[in-house]
Amino acid sequence: MSKYAPLESHLRKSGQTHVPMTFKEIEDVIGVRLPDSAFEHRALWSNNSANWVMTKAWLAAGYKTADVDIANRKLVFRRIVPDPSTPETGVSHQSPHGNRPPAGVGNGSFEQVFGALRGTVTVAPDTDLTEPIEEDWDAAG
Repeated sequence: MSKYAPLESHLRKSGQTHVPMTFKEIEDVIGVRLPDSAFEHRALWSNNSANWVMTKAWLAAGYKTADVDIANRKLVFRRIVPDPSTPETGVSHQSPHGNRPPAGVGNGSFEQVFGALRGTVTVAPDTDLTEPIEEDWDAAG
């Protein structure tokens, strides 16, 4: 049994769609101190189960992390719809719009990458992302 199994149990029992928790509350639930890296690296709180064994606990409970705030040591676990085809985790990688993923999306990797990067980049209003930078495209080569 993983030392993070109590978190999985806690989330399953909550039955809530959103479970806000502080890092201290997570420590109280699991009964041990979180590793120092949990207080320093936002990526550790991504929903990539290869990053950290605790990730498997919240995914198995049917939750993903959101609104991770390292500075204030808090986050929100958000309920995801379980997929019966993945009984080992109960995690759905399918579109909420049906049983098949949107065109161009394979096994859910797009959603995982996009979700991990969500909120990390801000584009200023009126920015043309297609405009070339630091090159003279009109110059004859």
